[in-house]
Amino acid sequence: MPDVIMSDTIEKEQPRGGDFAAEIAGLQTQFDLIRYMRRTSHAFGFKSFLICQIPGFDAEKLAVSSLLSNMPPELVSRYDSTSMVQHSVGLRRLRETTTPFQITVEDWERQNPTSPELSSYLALLREHGLLQANYFPVHDAEGRRATVIWLGERVDLSMATMMELQMIAIHVFNRLMEIGAVFKDNSVVLSEREIQCLNWTAAGKTSAEIAGILGLSEHTVNHYLNHVTKKLDAVNRTQAVVKAMKKGYIS
Repeated sequence: MPDVIMSDTIEKEQPRGGDFAAEIAGLQTQFDLIRYMRRTSHAFGFKSFLICQIPGFDAEKLAVSSLLSNMPPELVSRYDSTSMVQHSVGLRRLRETTTPFQITVEDWERQNPTSPELSSYLALLREHGLLQANYFPVHDAEGRRATVIWLGERVDLSMATMMELQMIAIHVFNRLMEIGAVFKDNSVVLSEREIQCLNWTAAGKTSAEIAGILGLSEHTVNHYLNHVTKKLDAVNRTQAVVKAMKKGYIS
């Protein structure tokens, strides 16, 4: 069964210059990597990205394997609350191959046709315009396996673009390992918003000022900061900032 439906595809190829390897090597924090991945996703026509370890066969939630992502929070929450990791066509393929591949929402439907939870989740993916996931397996020098996934509209990527994305995935993952040593403490996974709030807190901004900068309510900013303080096992925000700096989440 093919992994990609080729009909009605959209080509989003645009020239992209610059030495991405040198740029990635210069990134200093996980937040720098998030911004780089957001920029790269946009340049290639994708909407979201996810970098995660490859979960084991008995895994129930993706969150514990997630390393870096800007996926919509409601999608991640729904994915884990309904144990979608058990139905993932992509994760099954990742355990069998080390070459890049693509999976569409139709591929999921064909291989899990009677799952109401999956149907509900795929409907949510469609609402967000995430019709195809592009998987790029990676590994580090010690053989620990992970994947970089870009999600967006259904698109037929050329071989040259696939090779370019694979090289970016390899360099990003290796830099992530260098910055965060995430496999040493993968129980702490910070969201993009949590990292943003910590960054602005480190810059001396109040919750009200951060709310204005990020377009959030002050209550929401406090929620993010309180949550990330607990995640980092800190006694207050100041200590959370210090711990985040030591772990490489912020500069």
